[in-house]
Amino acid sequence: MSASGISTACVIGAGAWGTALATMCVRAGLKTTLWCRSGALAEAIAAHRENEKYLPGHKLPDGLQVTANMSDAAGSDLVILATPAQATRQVVTELSSHIDQKVPLIVTAKGLERDSNKFLTDVVAECSGLRPLVLSGPSFAADVVAGLPTAITLAGDNGRQASAIAHALSTRSFRIYVSEDLKGVQIGGAVKNVLAIAVGICAGKGLGASAQAALLARSFAELRRLSGALGAQPETLFGLSGLGDLVLTCSSTQSRNFSLGVELGKGAQLEAVLASRSAVSEGVHTAGVVCALAAANDIEMPVCQAVARIVTDGANVDDEIAQLMSRPLRPEHD
Repeated sequence: MSASGISTACVIGAGAWGTALATMCVRAGLKTTLWCRSGALAEAIAAHRENEKYLPGHKLPDGLQVTANMSDAAGSDLVILATPAQATRQVVTELSSHIDQKVPLIVTAKGLERDSNKFLTDVVAECSGLRPLVLSGPSFAADVVAGLPTAITLAGDNGRQASAIAHALSTRSFRIYVSEDLKGVQIGGAVKNVLAIAVGICAGKGLGASAQAALLARSFAELRRLSGALGAQPETLFGLSGLGDLVLTCSSTQSRNFSLGVELGKGAQLEAVLASRSAVSEGVHTAGVVCALAAANDIEMPVCQAVARIVTDGANVDDEIAQLMSRPLRPEHD
């Protein structure tokens, strides 16, 4: 067993990010199991040593075990939850009967629960009694599994525990910084997905680099505004899980949310874009929740509101751009 007391891990969810995290755990020296909801997918990954559906082109380490049996999570020193945000409640409810209450659970989805408008850490606590940690920051699955340098934030209300986990999971190419700001790290991860759709639309419309830079800056202002109202630590928003993740997600078509926005900007219909993808674009599901939180706290978030109208109400992209550009002039830092 390592000095941290962590020698085994189970990653719940075999999408691109879950597969990359499981690979990272093996590289960190942990005996690791990857859980798939689909038995057929588990068999395919085990047979080909590659997740051809979600992360093609990357061979997985031989030591990685793959299963479709949730009970195989039992006995793990660490559980990492890598399922979509809207599946959190269902999966954790099922998972909680298989793991000990003292086992640390890390949430990696970047979203908020629809209908309840709750943070995912609150959802986990509500349906399992566990006190989860959150892993978030600028990271693409393909970069992580390829061993490219990546830095990310692990937030938990127990700093000593978070530090031990960070030391257990960090490698030469995967560096984990520790934070105790659970709320701020989650806000950064969830809101940036909504904002990335907006910047993607700007790119897809061909509005130019100047417009994209301006929109990114105004997007960061919205992120800071909401975070402050919800009690997040200001420095968190200038770190990896805030500004770092926002810049990454708003600047590359590797981002599912940015690339979705690009397609919308080119004139594609949302339903057609979503139907063509196997992976989830969390910003589509989070946009309405972000706007609800903003309204409840009397916060103006015009960029997020425009995205919500586009992805939930079918609003016209050109009309929303025109509306943003015709807003009353105001001091920049109001």
